[in-house]
Amino acid sequence: MMQNRQFFERMVGQPDYEGFARAVAKVRQEDRIGREQILAAVCWCAFACPQAITPIFDAVAKAWLGDKKGLASSTLVTPDNLSSAPLEPSFWQDFWSVIDQKNFDAMSITAAVAGLGGAVHSTMRDLSEAAAAQHPGAGAAAMRPVPGHTDLKALGAAPKNSLGYTLYQMVVDNGYDLEVLDRDAIQLSELPPALRYLNVRILQMHDVWHLAAGYSTSGSHEIAISAFQLAQFGHNYSAMFLAVVLMKAHVDTPRAFPLLLQLILEAWRHGRQAPAMMEIEWEAEWQHSIDDIRKRYDIKPYRSVLPANMLEVFGGGSWWERLRLGWQLSRLLKQLKSDHNPFYA
Repeated sequence: MMQNRQFFERMVGQPDYEGFARAVAKVRQEDRIGREQILAAVCWCAFACPQAITPIFDAVAKAWLGDKKGLASSTLVTPDNLSSAPLEPSFWQDFWSVIDQKNFDAMSITAAVAGLGGAVHSTMRDLSEAAAAQHPGAGAAAMRPVPGHTDLKALGAAPKNSLGYTLYQMVVDNGYDLEVLDRDAIQLSELPPALRYLNVRILQMHDVWHLAAGYSTSGSHEIAISAFQLAQFGHNYSAMFLAVVLMKAHVDTPRAFPLLLQLILEAWRHGRQAPAMMEIEWEAEWQHSIDDIRKRYDIKPYRSVLPANMLEVFGGGSWWERLRLGWQLSRLLKQLKSDHNPFYA
């Protein structure tokens, strides 16, 4: 539970990177202060300092998951001397209003987080553009023309076992919008060049990356793929979304916070180790199978120690399914709270 929101607001700022190990140790012991130290850093990079996204998430991931396989350090910026936007009282009022909302569904949380994007200080636009242009996963986003719309008929005409046809089935069978949101309705054309290209391409390829990178469309995997996209492109909306999701867990279900942190950081690490998805010309891959694409680009599918359907089971599963999942997650929580996390993403 958040005991003092004003105190938390004062915590949000340049973090002590070496202190994340201590914060993680506190989280393992269900200590509120440890959760809030991590949340303060996540909120700062999401809403005030987008250039700090990679160093902060890298540091938290290393503290939580370990570094058994090694991970390239951030090449964006050094963790100190970063420009940041102020977080004004009006922003915090909107932020806590979102956190206090009940019964979020996919559309309402999307709208709420998008609203927070409009509540940040005006200087965040230039800071986000600079961070996007410098992110190694974004490539030459500022120099590329905005891509046109994907042709649904062309997807349907692709071979049956191909990426294109699998995407076609996914969209048609589930009634999805091919680009998630209407780029014109949300005025992406008004964004500066790097942000315009990246946001259009992310909306356009979100479901493609679900398929190619091995993320299902379950609730927990939608959270996870946000962390994957954040690692790949420094996607600022994803940073805001994850900050809200983590804060909701801290306030409403603090015992589940370690599980959520595990899910997010596994996907963050996956995104950092995967090849740059933005650099792949996906329209040239419609005819090829997903297995073939993964082999050629060395894309390893996402793996989590957590069940992909856990949110759906708790939300509408049978009594027996909920009991079995609860027992499984209790065992996982016990392991995650140990001094050494046995799971590595």
